Amino acid sequence: MKFVQIVEFETERIEEMQKLAEDADKRMAGRSGGPTHRLVLHDRNKPNHYLVVIEFDSHEDAMRNSNDPETAKMAEQMAALCTRPPSFTDCDVREMTELK
Repeated sequence: MKFVQIVEFETERIEEMQKLAEDADKRMAGRSGGPTHRLVLHDRNKPNHYLVVIEFDSHEDAMRNSNDPETAKMAEQMAALCTRPPSFTDCDVREMTELK
């Protein structure tokens, strides 16, 4: 079953966050079991508020990814750029429908 983690955070340093994510993507390219999609959302009503939706093929893949030292290092660096600690919501995907 597909699995999604939603990370909610606030930062005034989004460009630095994006650079960390891009660098991590390059280092982790080609590894199996990592995220399959990432969607970054910016709240129009709160200028420094963001949500990131990260999709995995399974909960097990997400947990392996979370336990990877490289992921832990990146999460620590990103948390240091936040104005408050990020929050995490873990979700099993019940339905995904293409609406075109």
